[in-house]
Amino acid sequence: MKKIILGLLVATSFISQSCINDNEDPIAVSPVEGAIIDPTVGGATQPNQVWFDLSENKEVLTKRTDWDLALYSGSEFKVVLNSSIMMAAGKIPNATNIDAVTAADVASLENDVQVANFNPANEIYIDDVKGDFPSGYTAIEEIKLTDAENGIYLLNMGKDIYTGSVAAGSVVTSGDARGWMKIQVVRSGDGYKVKYAELNATNHKEITVAKNTAYNFNFLSLKNNKEVFIQPEKKKWDLCFTVFTNIITGAGSYIYADFVNNNNVGGVGAYEVKVTAPASGIETYNNFKASDIDQSKFIYDDHRVIGANWRNPVGANGLEVYNDRFYVIKDADGYYFKLRFTRLTNAQTGERGYPQFEYKPL
Repeated sequence: MKKIILGLLVATSFISQSCINDNEDPIAVSPVEGAIIDPTVGGATQPNQVWFDLSENKEVLTKRTDWDLALYSGSEFKVVLNSSIMMAAGKIPNATNIDAVTAADVASLENDVQVANFNPANEIYIDDVKGDFPSGYTAIEEIKLTDAENGIYLLNMGKDIYTGSVAAGSVVTSGDARGWMKIQVVRSGDGYKVKYAELNATNHKEITVAKNTAYNFNFLSLKNNKEVFIQPEKKKWDLCFTVFTNIITGAGSYIYADFVNNNNVGGVGAYEVKVTAPASGIETYNNFKASDIDQSKFIYDDHRVIGANWRNPVGANGLEVYNDRFYVIKDADGYYFKLRFTRLTNAQTGERGYPQFEYKPL
């Protein structure tokens, strides 16, 4: 009799567990409990790019000027410019030999290949600000199989990091101009060959890059003539704190401080939760749980979901963090997080470039 009862209990348990497995939509459990984070943006000139992994509570730092080009490692052949230093590129008409191009040939084009000059027509010289680079527009056209079909471009190398003093509460996102180069990118097997030179040089340099599919991109520093490490592996970061070139509708490109991108190329999705009065943003954030996640709201083809939307640099009471909104993040491994910002400036000095956020797994 005892054996019969025990058998029924085991069978019932098995059936119940089977029903749970069949009907639940399980949420992956993050290996971290969340934290309050002070990303090392670096102060009012915002010199750093901070690559942050929520599931590992880990940041990787690089300088904004450490790289110039990002070469996509997926099946497409795309070249992305470093928007954090205001780079731009324009195809040189009728150019077929990179070594024959001179500064005189591109003098008029230099006036157009600019960032943040409030000319909407110049948007063609920067990459798609949504960051959906596998399919989106890039200033340098997708690299074709035949070398001669790949254009020669005038490359605006952007701006250095400002080195002077900055008043409390202000930011300066750019310093001296980094000059110009001419560039042509062709394929090399399954990778890339990058040809580049100063404008009046009659002999160009070359770097050959093999795609590393563990990463979203391979990065190059043309200034230092080498491949460089910038982003962590594609599943090892979720957010990037950076200066960023965005678009203002009707006014063209514009440079933003305090920007936060999500790793959409690596499969990270995000959406904003905006809380209306009389509900409290902080209380709603604290009470938000896994069952409140709205899968239909996740955005995967635009890395500006957070962007600069979390702060108000011209508030009536001065610089402020909006407390009526927070963000839901889904990382590439299926972990969910809620995240809200708590600070924009250094608490003691009021210096810009010292953001703070808190996050928790869902």
